[in-house]
Amino acid sequence: MNKITIKKINYLDTFPVRSAVLRQGKPLETCFFLGDDAVDTTHFGLYIENNIIGVASVFKISNENFDTKNQYQLRGMAIVEAYQSTGFGKLLIEEIFNFIESNQVELLWFNARQTAVPFYEKLGCCKKGPSFEIPEIGTHFLMYKYFVY
Repeated sequence: MNKITIKKINYLDTFPVRSAVLRQGKPLETCFFLGDDAVDTTHFGLYIENNIIGVASVFKISNENFDTKNQYQLRGMAIVEAYQSTGFGKLLIEEIFNFIESNQVELLWFNARQTAVPFYEKLGCCKKGPSFEIPEIGTHFLMYKYFVY
């Protein structure tokens, strides 16, 4: 059985997976997100043995569409294609939810690609509002999950 670990990583460590999954065919610098290097941003890597196969980042950013004060944004959630639909994405999101809860965050919000909406809905996340386009990337929905303490 392969050893699976999820650990906090540097934002630069997210680039190979972001590039392969979220920014295919685009320059590597498009893998940098505003706030990646902020002190209150946390990046997670999912590894099989020593190979990174999934990443996700959590930014302390509020969205004006929600009244909740303590909000974080999920960005750059990606699992290498060969490992998609195998449960690894769920493991990574559950780790993010644990992080959110341990920090007493009330709301996690994110822009989900249309193809990923069913995945997030199975994990208790909800859509807010109509779909919208992100140029050169595609159709997205604003999604969120509240945490009650």
